[in-house]
Amino acid sequence: MTEDKTDIRDRLLDAALPIVAFDGWSDATLKAAAAETEIDWPVARAVFPRGGIDMALAQHARGDAAMIAKLKEGTPPDMRYRDKVAHAVRLRIEAAGDREVVRRAVALFALPHLAPEGARALWNTADAIWTALGDTSEDYNWYTKRATLSGVYSSTVLFWLGDDSAGHQATWEFLDRRIEDVMQFEKLKAGVEKNPLLKPVFAVPTWLLGRVRRPQRGPGGYPGWTGPRP
Repeated sequence: MTEDKTDIRDRLLDAALPIVAFDGWSDATLKAAAAETEIDWPVARAVFPRGGIDMALAQHARGDAAMIAKLKEGTPPDMRYRDKVAHAVRLRIEAAGDREVVRRAVALFALPHLAPEGARALWNTADAIWTALGDTSEDYNWYTKRATLSGVYSSTVLFWLGDDSAGHQATWEFLDRRIEDVMQFEKLKAGVEKNPLLKPVFAVPTWLLGRVRRPQRGPGGYPGWTGPRP
């Protein structure tokens, strides 16, 4: 049976992970993984055309998928929504695996010409979390939720990379503080919207924001689709 692209990708990534700590997400790592798995170099290059960049993005996507799978197993019915968000972020960080692998990816996407790629991957993670938690936002809140969670997730990952506490307890406490900051902001925003003195001041901005709609997803599941919903 001919091996499909997904199987080849996963084999290459699994072989690459121990190498990344030494050679980073690079062509050298891809070549070593191809040699380890006895996958022809042209095939490996076809799966990851940009070498280490595409490998790092694929590994990030695997972490998102692992987090979603864990969330589908369910959460305690009495868990507060804010705790569900924190739980999802923690699951995603735990799914990231070896910290040196993540550290190498952070360094890669900190490069100016790759920063948009890193930002897109981060946004996709935030979107995956909100979608898995059943977010039904259709207006500008769809964007603000993902932008805010992207900031929470990225700052928590950076903290985690330098955390030597037992069981990464300091990281989870840091995460709880960041979630609390977000909740306080949401309370402030709600208060402004209800305040009779401030409401007229924000009438025009609120009206404009009310015209914003979430991107529709096309047949392939990609945001930005402008046609009818599938």
